[in-house]
Amino acid sequence: MEFGAHVSAAGGIDTAIDRIAAIGGDCVQVFTQSPRMWRPTNHSREAIEAFRAKRAEHGIGGVVCHALYLCNLAAPDRTIHKKSIAALQATVDAGNAIGADGVIFHVGSHLGAGLRPALTRTCKALAQILERCDGDTWLLIENSAGTGGTIGRSLEELQTLLDRLDGHPRLGVCLDSCHLYASGYEVTDPGKVDELVQEVDSRIGLDRLRALHINDSATPLGSNRDRHADLLKGEMGESLGAFLAHPRLQHLSAYLETPGPDRQGVTAGDIQTLRELHARWV
Repeated sequence: MEFGAHVSAAGGIDTAIDRIAAIGGDCVQVFTQSPRMWRPTNHSREAIEAFRAKRAEHGIGGVVCHALYLCNLAAPDRTIHKKSIAALQATVDAGNAIGADGVIFHVGSHLGAGLRPALTRTCKALAQILERCDGDTWLLIENSAGTGGTIGRSLEELQTLLDRLDGHPRLGVCLDSCHLYASGYEVTDPGKVDELVQEVDSRIGLDRLRALHINDSATPLGSNRDRHADLLKGEMGESLGAFLAHPRLQHLSAYLETPGPDRQGVTAGDIQTLRELHARWV
């Protein structure tokens, strides 16, 4: 298993490699543009080449891009829907350019307009976006947490999306431990994790599970609230190791998205805590 984190790419996309190497990570997640602005960043050829060269130099394995938070492929508002498609297409293009393994995104919410039409909108959008995947880059649906028509909170809903897209060969999933816990999946109990992994395999296929987000939760099991906590400092604590160390997940890259000290992001100490938690449970 590789251990890494989401880091900033401020100053050029290649600086993400500098940052993850500085804190001892094996893999890295980045935004390819501001997560709160629709306008995509125009990455220079030099920055893209530097990213690839630094990745090789530092031996960074997994690389994933996270789509901006504004995206809502299920949005009933046509303007937001179109902007979301364009933003994800731009992220996929950037991911292709840097040789990313995947582009991770949240489906969004139907905002009370109904699940059935929202699934139709979402799948039509995904079909367009998947056309942009090239090289080794996959499009990865992240399981969600929340209320208000949020889509993707259950493995059943993730399966529905995959089935409607006929099991597209570049469409996979990323599982977030905090989101699973908030949505009622007990990922702190080894027996329950066995059941979860079996359900993932039967509904989705473990070959489509391409990345893990390892985050503790600031809210209780089944809260439907997405609030990340630093490792060992949330509701799951030491028992999050049951999920992290499951034998059938050990080929994956594990990315921290935790606040870090003073909410300034993941540190070398956080990466070490992740490694030590994994070692204790393995």
